[in-house]
Amino acid sequence: MQIMTLLDPLVSALAGIIQKFASVILAMMISAGSFGAPPTDTPIEALRPDEVQLTFTATGDSQINAFNYNRIYLDLMLQDIDNAVTPQDAFLIAGDITENGLTAEWDMLKELFGKYNYGENLIWATGNHDIRLRDYEESLGRFTSTYNEITGGELDSMSYTMEINGYTFVVMGSDKTVMEEAYISDAQLEWLDDSLAEATADGKPVFVVLHQPLKKTHGLPIPWGNGTNKNAGHVGDQSEEIQAVLDSYKNVIFITGHLHLGMGQYTYEKIGENIHAVNVPAIGKNNEDGGYNEFSTGYSVEVYENEVIFRARDYAKGMYLPEYDVVIPVE
Repeated sequence: MQIMTLLDPLVSALAGIIQKFASVILAMMISAGSFGAPPTDTPIEALRPDEVQLTFTATGDSQINAFNYNRIYLDLMLQDIDNAVTPQDAFLIAGDITENGLTAEWDMLKELFGKYNYGENLIWATGNHDIRLRDYEESLGRFTSTYNEITGGELDSMSYTMEINGYTFVVMGSDKTVMEEAYISDAQLEWLDDSLAEATADGKPVFVVLHQPLKKTHGLPIPWGNGTNKNAGHVGDQSEEIQAVLDSYKNVIFITGHLHLGMGQYTYEKIGENIHAVNVPAIGKNNEDGGYNEFSTGYSVEVYENEVIFRARDYAKGMYLPEYDVVIPVE
């Protein structure tokens, strides 16, 4: 049993009290203009509305916590999405949804996502912060119950597939409690292979979501806050096996978080022959090593017949950042 599990009732109760107090303070700050609503001059709108086949928000690492302002950055992001001219088909968070996996933190997410129109579907991957402090089954239960309460779904696993407008999302998650990396079992690797074989049969791009990136990608091990730990930042021991499966199929778009790299030179990388890897910025924790490192950032993704465009956006400021866009051709 994890040590945090023994202390969890006390910590959750304290977090709940602080959450209520912080909600009052934040409401006062918003009313006073300390956190202004996103401008609506340049709302989320597809470049080619008549041609776009799928739209979704892609971001990561909200790390919701009762003890800091992280949730205000997600709140601002959701407000901007709620104001979209082009309706969003999904909202995707690539892991570390919470800071500690506390019940009070998951409850905050229910409150936030209940306030706004975030899109037709919710795509959440679990990250190390969501599971590392307690028993795996307990983490699974908190994740799935929160997700299902928000969406009305019946999710029962951290690994699942979702089809939206004919496009498939394959969401991966660790198969046991780990601290920083993830453990991907042989069974999940086989499931990944089978899922990709089916999803790519029609030639459409498939979106694979995993919190941690592959080894030696996106500038690792030197970036990630300019750290030097050669074992930090990647998915773990199964990295080569995951890469081999992903690279067996065309038009694989691999979306990860974890690195807090902001937007810039490390965001996109072509891996092997077929993997288009996109590392998304953190919503509510410091981003580093990017050309743009603000909070409440991510990508407004537009999928067309011949290309997928990751349009960089600062959601708190309600503006696009075209210099950080990523355009991926569909072969």
